[in-house]
Parts: sequence; C-alpha cells; structure tokens
Amino acid sequence: MADNKDYWASSQEQGSVRISEDVVASIAALAASEVKGVSSLSSGLGSDIAELLGKKNLSKGVKIQFLGDDVSIDIFILVKYGFVICDVASKVQENVIAAVESMTGLKVSAANIHVTGIYFERELEKQQPKT
Repeated sequence: MADNKDYWASSQEQGSVRISEDVVASIAALAASEVKGVSSLSSGLGSDIAELLGKKNLSKGVKIQFLGDDVSIDIFILVKYGFVICDVASKVQENVIAAVESMTGLKVSAANIHVTGIYFERELEKQQPKT
C-alpha cells in the first residue's frame, strides 16, 4: 500500500525517529477542539462524506508542512456564534503550538488559523436537556 504521507525524520545513534504528518495533525486537531468557542474543525466535502460513512479522521481540518526541524500548521475551524473570533483564534494558536511542541519536540514556525464559518446553535438544541 502506497503511503503518500510526509514524515519528519531524525537519525540518532540508537536508530531513527519518524513522525507522520497525521500524528502532528491529530495533536493539533485535538488541541484546537479543546478551545472554548470552537464548534468543530472544518474540512472539504470529501472528508465530510467519508465521515458520514463511518470513517473517522482525527486530523480533518488540519494541514501540516514540515520545514526541516520546523512545522507549519494550517487549521480550519468553525467558531460558535457569540464568541469573539480573534480571541478564539489566538487561543487556538496558543494551544496548538504548546501541544505540538511539547509532544513532538518540533518547533512550530507558524500556526495559521482559518475561520471558515460560524456555528449557530438551533433553538431545539438549546431546549433539549443535555445528558
């Protein structure tokens, strides 16, 4: 099976370490989704259809580019209505940079946040009790 994913690699005396872009993207996605005001990560139509068919993709809405020992991250989010977009985006940047750098040891050269929409809570969702 062909693997078209990019990897960050490091050779050491004991062997080598390779980190897949999917690993970095998953870390970034989880860190972004933890921020209050983020409704969800946004992705293309193909990914949304695949998810409806039961194929979960933890890294949806995240694009990774390795630049030597640095990594550039693009994150596409939907912000909940009523939150200050710039505040949410700044907090997402902070969370993503901290999580990726602490878990991988890579330096995040850029964390670009793309707000692709606003999530409006439906009136029915507000009235239903949360379980």
